[in-house]
Amino acid sequence: MNRDQIAVIVETSRKRGLALFAPDSSIELLAARLHSSKVNRSLLDEMKAEADHFGQTPDPELTYDLFRLYGDTGERLAYEKVYFERRKRLNAFVIMALLEPQHSGYEKAAWNIVWSICNEFTWCLPAHYNEGAVRPDIDLFAAETAFALSEVKALLGERMPALLKAKITDEVERRIFLPFLEQGSYGWETADHNWSAVCAGSIGAAALHLMDDSISLSAILERVLGSLACYLSGFGEDGACAEGYLYWQYGFGYYVYFAELLKTATSGEIDLFAANKVKQIALFQQKCFTSGSMVINFSDSPASSGIFMGLSCCLHKEYEEVAVPDASLRASYAADHCGRWAPAIRNLLWTQEEWLTSSGDKAMWPSESYYLPDVQWLLSRDVKEDGALYSFAAKGGHNEEPHNHNDIGHFMVHADGQAYLADLGSGKYTAQYFGPERYTLWCNGSQGHSVPIIDGRYQQSGLSYRSEIIEATSGDDVDKLVVEFSSAYADTGLEQLERSFSWNKEALPRLELTDTFLFDMNVNHSSERAVAERFITLLTPMQDREGRILIEGKRKLSLSYDPLVWTPVVTARSDIDHFGVERFWHTLDFQATAVNAKPLIGTFVFQFES
Repeated sequence: MNRDQIAVIVETSRKRGLALFAPDSSIELLAARLHSSKVNRSLLDEMKAEADHFGQTPDPELTYDLFRLYGDTGERLAYEKVYFERRKRLNAFVIMALLEPQHSGYEKAAWNIVWSICNEFTWCLPAHYNEGAVRPDIDLFAAETAFALSEVKALLGERMPALLKAKITDEVERRIFLPFLEQGSYGWETADHNWSAVCAGSIGAAALHLMDDSISLSAILERVLGSLACYLSGFGEDGACAEGYLYWQYGFGYYVYFAELLKTATSGEIDLFAANKVKQIALFQQKCFTSGSMVINFSDSPASSGIFMGLSCCLHKEYEEVAVPDASLRASYAADHCGRWAPAIRNLLWTQEEWLTSSGDKAMWPSESYYLPDVQWLLSRDVKEDGALYSFAAKGGHNEEPHNHNDIGHFMVHADGQAYLADLGSGKYTAQYFGPERYTLWCNGSQGHSVPIIDGRYQQSGLSYRSEIIEATSGDDVDKLVVEFSSAYADTGLEQLERSFSWNKEALPRLELTDTFLFDMNVNHSSERAVAERFITLLTPMQDREGRILIEGKRKLSLSYDPLVWTPVVTARSDIDHFGVERFWHTLDFQATAVNAKPLIGTFVFQFES
């Protein structure tokens, strides 16, 4: 859709103001509706508690020392902690000013933080700031800030001082609209991952709220729609998010926030929900949870996550097949450490009480199995009559995925919300994390995943390091995935590395893993290769007897192997998680020697026991 077509629609059917994101005719009626909502009561209590807590101290400053820390050391968290607290203050004070106008302290605090954010040196994080650039940078957080301020103005504009309203408009124009329209394209506009959705969606949303001129608005929307098309191109028809659930919630969330605004603003004339691919992406959420809040956390994703109920309800409204998750899985208000406005307000505005259920003693997620061919993931969830819930997931893919980990052939086993074979998920974001040393970090390199090590060598990063799927089936009794991934290892002489998973959904489930290694005699000029089968667990493996290891948590998982071939080695390890906290885990290695021209076959049986 080009800008002339968009302009015609905008000029004939455009809606503005509160009507864009709430059905209420005034902020007073909106406040009354939110106050009367039983389903939002605990969320509102959390917001009020945070506003009252923040109200006891002055807004923190983003100092020069904090800003320079990333450039000097690569450290991100110190600056970001203050930056994100300022966004949390904006959310809490504005929402409480809306809900309790009689409390003048909330409104005063809201105006002060709006003014303060408008006067920040840059809305970008230091990690994304391009010093010396001829135009203002627009990163995820600069765009999100514009979105937030534009919506604060739309929500509280009738009560906001004229100077503040003008300040918001001027700063968004100067920092976002003018550079976007007049100073060339940005690299993220053609990205096929979360940046295109968040940046473009936020800019489009801010434009819908703030821009009066339909010609300029149409020019922005044309670019935004092109960028969102690039975002969708990063998904296959299976709708899976290779970046992991957290980035589905983030990137696709911003796609939805903008799509809903645009659909409403144009009276349905521009509907970004119409494509079947978007529907399949919307269905991804319910496929990747294993038990309660536990998720299949391939890539840079945490092991558990609360759910944005507003986003879920919006998607259910668009697609009946999208499940509204159990009410107990709602993300707490404080769970978003970045303090993002768009999901915070929509969790209030979009959550529909009549769609929420509480499972009680029933399973929160049903028994289901999926093979997602575009990302080469097998996902399986098995609920037993006694309420026990077992899950298995494995992947092929390639080693140049968004937020990539070198993890071809990696797998997870969960039971009742506990990981027995685990993925470490994301680590602490630093300059090193996204630089040349990325794969020296445990959580990113294959050394920190349940995959083989060949002659001390790990998997390599890049698009050419990929797998071939030999078989992928899901059924009522057995799920199976067979992956060939010898090409993931460089300079090892591997002619074949075939990994076969058979997940048997018996009363007490059993995973049979068989690896077949075959080497080329002419590589490395040696007749032998050292092979280690590595498994990652957050629990402590114990030798039960020769040929049998126990991994005990809430349940007992035994691991059987051939002791004539494999020698087990358990090593306690630790690293730093995404939030800067040390986490502890174990590598369970089985070591063997492979002889050239003779297949080495390793069979490992993981059996849950009573």
